[in-house]
Amino acid sequence: MNLALYQLADEYRTALVALEDSDLPPEVVADTLEGLAGTLEVKAVNVAAYCLNIEAEAEAIKAAETKLATRRKALDSRAAWLRDYLKANMVRCGIKEIAAIDKTFRLRLRQNPEAVELDSSLPELPEGFWRTNTTREPDKPAIITALKAGQDVPGARLVRRTRLEIK
Repeated sequence: MNLALYQLADEYRTALVALEDSDLPPEVVADTLEGLAGTLEVKAVNVAAYCLNIEAEAEAIKAAETKLATRRKALDSRAAWLRDYLKANMVRCGIKEIAAIDKTFRLRLRQNPEAVELDSSLPELPEGFWRTNTTREPDKPAIITALKAGQDVPGARLVRRTRLEIK
C-alpha cells in the first residue's frame, strides 16, 4: 500500500497514542514505532528529493528567463537605435514619408502632442505646480525593536515561524 506522507504521519501519531495506553512490553512498542518511523522517514526523504528536483528545474527556468530577458532588451535597444537612425536621416534629408516598394508598410514622420520639458532648476517652479504624494506603511524594524525592548505595540506582536531546510 502506497500511503501519502500525511497518512503515514497520522498512522505514526495514532500508533504512538495507542501504544502508550497499552500494556505491551517496551520492546514491542519501540519496534512498532521504529518500523513506522522508518517508513515515514523514507517517504519524507523521497518528498524532499522531489522538492529539490522541482527547485532545480525552477532555477533552470529562471536562468533561461534571465537569458531571454537580456536578449529581448538587446533586441529592443537595437530596434530603438535603428528607429532613431532612420528618423534622424529622414529629418536630415527633409523626407516626410516613404512607402515600401511592395506597399506592405510606410514610414511617416508625425508630430507628437505637446509635452512639458522641465529644466534642471526645478526649485524655480511656482508652488502651485507641485504635487505631493505620500505613502504610509508600518516601520517594521522600529516595531521589532520596540517589542524586543518590552514595549507594548497595539496591533503588533513578535512571532517565530519555522522553515524547512533541505541541504
